[in-house]
Amino acid sequence: MQNDTLVKQDILKTKVMGHRGAALLAPENTLASIRAAADVGATWVEIDVYLIAEGGLIIFHDDSLDRCTNGSGVTREARPTEVAELDAGSWFSDAFAGEKVPTLLEALECIQSLNLGLNLEIKHDSADVENIVPAVMAMLRDHWGDNNKLMISSFNLAALELCYEIDPQRHLAPLYEEIPDDWQEQLAGIEAYSLNCDYSRLTEAQARAVKAAGYKLLCYTANDPQKVEAHWEWGMDAVITDDPTKFAFLSE
Repeated sequence: MQNDTLVKQDILKTKVMGHRGAALLAPENTLASIRAAADVGATWVEIDVYLIAEGGLIIFHDDSLDRCTNGSGVTREARPTEVAELDAGSWFSDAFAGEKVPTLLEALECIQSLNLGLNLEIKHDSADVENIVPAVMAMLRDHWGDNNKLMISSFNLAALELCYEIDPQRHLAPLYEEIPDDWQEQLAGIEAYSLNCDYSRLTEAQARAVKAAGYKLLCYTANDPQKVEAHWEWGMDAVITDDPTKFAFLSE
């Protein structure tokens, strides 16, 4: 039996989605990375939104500032004014020295100016779900125009359940490293649009079951086309990749 997600518009018009912008081409989760993805032809990007001190929303992945900035310490404890001073580019290369950690608003404006689709992953500390989700949803309501160019994903099902409670029209996508036995119940409960999972742990049986149930299937993080050749045959709809140029042949 097909699920009710099929009444939602088919929004995914690409087979290639840039991961954290284009994380092998520019420092991840920066405006430079988003622009790099667009420059090489990507039409969708995935980025991470993180709640920090004073209710700040930034585009960042790690629980620590150390790897991707010249700062240090716990990300969620950093103040927006402190984060604004960080260099988020030099660790990647000198060419990106001075690149900033974007706010969510800055990223939304950049992505829309480039006419890209957005897969926004909600990062979380489990205690922060009730704080980050309403803040993110309010920002999207006020500053994101086209619902058909937006997907919201998270490894935290509770975060997506709250997204659904706030706005059931959003296109939601649970993230899994390994797909759980009750995935169908989880997706149905939020009228999910897509299931997003680790390509290296996905089985053919799982992929075919997801597609038979009527959901989109996205796989992360694939940087070698040969490693996901079979996945296309299984029904995978799109790859999430650090380097969209590796999959440029799909749009030819």
